[in-house]
Amino acid sequence: MALVETLLPSPVGDLTLVASDAGLVAILWENDDPARVRLTERQTRPDHPILTQTAQQLTAYFAGDLQIFTVPLDFRGTDFQKQVWAALCAIPFGETRSYGDVARAIGHPTASRAVGAANGRNPISIIAPCHRVVGTNGALTGFAGGVEVKRWLLDFEQSHGRLL
Repeated sequence: MALVETLLPSPVGDLTLVASDAGLVAILWENDDPARVRLTERQTRPDHPILTQTAQQLTAYFAGDLQIFTVPLDFRGTDFQKQVWAALCAIPFGETRSYGDVARAIGHPTASRAVGAANGRNPISIIAPCHRVVGTNGALTGFAGGVEVKRWLLDFEQSHGRLL
């Protein structure tokens, strides 16, 4: 099945949303390295139901009205990467975890470097919140959207706290 895409303007720049019929495949940054997330050819189709749902949820997130995404995800990667990306989805809004925390959460306590590598290849930024993963000492480490955007997302989530 061919992949479809659309562009979504956001407070952190234009995001390219990519989907299959099964779910969201990627959220790509404006200056994303094409080698970070390898995708097949795509057709522009903003009316695709997964893309429409994703755009609505991201818009609500950036308005401070949504903290838990429900759009179906279609992760494409190794089994280990998929484990890491699923663990990212379990990090609550406004909280952070270290690479070691994520490694322990997936049952591989000595794999923090491998977790870092998988985190760096996370194709579904924001929704699979790799921005919530920080160094053991709390330092902001690399982020595909840029460390400034990572800081913005973390500050944004902190300022919007928990919705009732």
